[in-house]
Amino acid sequence: MSTKEEKLNTRAGFKQEMQTRHIVMLALGGVIGTGLFLTSGYTVNQAGPLGAVIAYVIGALMVYMVMMCLGELAVQMPETGSFSSYSTRFLGPGTGYTVAWLYWLTWTVAIGSEFTAAGILMTRWFPDTPVWIWSALFAGAVFFTNVVSVRLFAETEFWLSLIKVVTVVVFLVIGGGAILGLLNIDQAHSIGLGNFTREGLFPTGFMSIAMTLLAVSFAFSGTELIGIAAGETKDPQRNVPRAIRTTVLRLAIFFVGTIFVLATLLPREQAGLVESPFVTVFTYIGIPYSADIMNFVIITALLSAANSGLYAASRMLWTLSDQGHLPKQFSQLTRMGTPLNAIVLSMVGGGASLLSSVFAADTVYLALVSISGLAVVVVWMSIAASQIAFRRQYVANGGDVRDLKFRVRGYPWVPLGALVCCALACVGIAFDPEQRVALYFGVPFIAWCYFVYYITRNSRERRLSLASTVRPSDAF
Repeated sequence: MSTKEEKLNTRAGFKQEMQTRHIVMLALGGVIGTGLFLTSGYTVNQAGPLGAVIAYVIGALMVYMVMMCLGELAVQMPETGSFSSYSTRFLGPGTGYTVAWLYWLTWTVAIGSEFTAAGILMTRWFPDTPVWIWSALFAGAVFFTNVVSVRLFAETEFWLSLIKVVTVVVFLVIGGGAILGLLNIDQAHSIGLGNFTREGLFPTGFMSIAMTLLAVSFAFSGTELIGIAAGETKDPQRNVPRAIRTTVLRLAIFFVGTIFVLATLLPREQAGLVESPFVTVFTYIGIPYSADIMNFVIITALLSAANSGLYAASRMLWTLSDQGHLPKQFSQLTRMGTPLNAIVLSMVGGGASLLSSVFAADTVYLALVSISGLAVVVVWMSIAASQIAFRRQYVANGGDVRDLKFRVRGYPWVPLGALVCCALACVGIAFDPEQRVALYFGVPFIAWCYFVYYITRNSRERRLSLASTVRPSDAF
């Protein structure tokens, strides 16, 4: 590790206790969740079998390009603030401020709903136990793992994510066997690959692919957690590149493979109606207690998402505090190197979001969910733009690109491609009445963040200017 990195981490006070397996599973755990287990069939229904596969291939390509950009930045500057800090440094402090709040809001909105959903699923086995008791127990457990130490958080996330990864692998193996005719499944074998041509190649139109890109992007969100964890990882110059390459490859296989299996085994009309396409396929195969198995897996997925979400949200608050935008209490760390106050506030934010879903579902909560859906794409755009600005600055200052420990190959086409794909996702939702609300709430929120930043900055500068002009004699 370089002296610069040692000084950075000493100043921050974070413990570098994560290993490659931890950050790989952290990223996989943040991505593989209810979007894949529950709503993946919806994408097949909306875009058609071939359209859904194409949408996820584009999504995987977009993730690859974004992660390459993030890898170059994270290896060169392994900071806990990650893309918010990079945006501040290379795109401007207003952009870094906005990115931090967008990302914090994305995970905070999810935290409360994850606990509630997990509590509801527990009633399948314990119908007489109130949902709030399970939700409170899960919330307490996730809070505990985040507060005690980053090592406990990482180990917990590793095992929760492993359950999901094993489930996806089993699904791909069994589904692949059904497609090849190795398993005698009448319902699936009679459909075969005919789903891709039964209604034409694009039964819902080619534009439906662009309209589903935002949902696909949101499904892939969480890979960027590697960048946040880089500041708390052992030997980031070696472990971060390895984690990025491993994660991107596995996600491409898991997501594209899963969508291909679902599109092949389930008719388009049925894919969007079933509660969980995984349960339907496992039931076709004859696996006993399929619904119970998937109920357990989905609960672990919810808890894993809440666990990683609380980690990410608290680090964004720590960054905002470290940059002077929030009181210094939120950048204070415990003896074990965890930002307790930032974790508490993120939990409170998750609870407030949950309450808004109960008392203001059609106003406040709708706005929060819409903003968080768009936020992922905006954050990815900031990563690609930061990498372009970093590379230009690095070369302008006399740096040799060959000296970078991890560099984007195919520059500048890779970051430019990421920007184009993200922009395409934003354009696509403008044509979808159901998703268009993300623009209605998301764009004004972004503008509001910039407005608040510049207002508070100007106010702070005026106070500092006045303080510096006061002479000692003027105080009496």
